[in-house]
Amino acid sequence: MSFEIERKFLVIGAAWRAAATEQLKLRQAYLTSDGKSSIRVRIRDNRDATLTIKSRNAELRRLELEYSVPVLEAEAMIPLRRGSVIEKIRHKVPFGGLIWEVDVFAGENEGLVIAEVELSHEHQDVPLPPWVGPEVTRHGQYYNGSLAQRPFSSWSVSALAEARG
Repeated sequence: MSFEIERKFLVIGAAWRAAATEQLKLRQAYLTSDGKSSIRVRIRDNRDATLTIKSRNAELRRLELEYSVPVLEAEAMIPLRRGSVIEKIRHKVPFGGLIWEVDVFAGENEGLVIAEVELSHEHQDVPLPPWVGPEVTRHGQYYNGSLAQRPFSSWSVSALAEARG
């Protein structure tokens, strides 16, 4: 059984771009995101795809089960989604001995930039890069399943101001 342990932060500025080592285009859709779990289909760079089941709580540690699926089957699942398709470019950015993932959202979530870092345990000390802003790990509205239902473009002026630091 696999668990995901990660922290999420809003990103301030663009200084992280100079350190980015890799980028990946992601499209994902949520087949369900009600109750205790979400089921997501994700296509990476139009080359490979996965079906993922995650526990739905916005916490540091969540159950995550992921399975490879053919891209054509993933494409066929996308119209079965609930809500919007999440589109983003994921950048890998090394910092402090860890690999950060900076997601630059597009489509209905354009303007939102979130940095995530995966941890080996819940109490791991994480040196924070100067380009991360407020932590949003326990703020459900910043999770992709929530963004599919209530895209960033629909947020109130005060919520947008918070997200932009």
